[in-house]
Amino acid sequence: MRRNPVIPFAIIAVLGIVAMIIVSAAGINQREAIQNEEKNGGEQQEEAASANPEEMFQSKCASCHGGDLSGGAGPNLQKVGSKYSAEEIKDIIVNGKGSAMPAGLYTGEEATKLAEWLAEKK
Repeated sequence: MRRNPVIPFAIIAVLGIVAMIIVSAAGINQREAIQNEEKNGGEQQEEAASANPEEMFQSKCASCHGGDLSGGAGPNLQKVGSKYSAEEIKDIIVNGKGSAMPAGLYTGEEATKLAEWLAEKK
């Protein structure tokens, strides 16, 4: 008995169409979430500004620099205050450094608070 050579291609095509539908549905949900986040963005900014520097570090920095500042994907920050001043640390937070440290994680008053907190680590 000979098998039809078109069947595997048809199966692949059907799986591709199903995958495309699933990805599209997920994208629509993400778009709605982003739009809701943009509408409520001002409220989130106020929350972040009132957060203490340690909470700010834990929310955006700890994933690379470790929860205890010991490093990981990013460098060890346990004694960063002995290497950089608060102004230099703020500049790194705002503008990034190299290809690994992204720019703009925090800006303005938030960056100043976090930089001063990190500068105390000597």
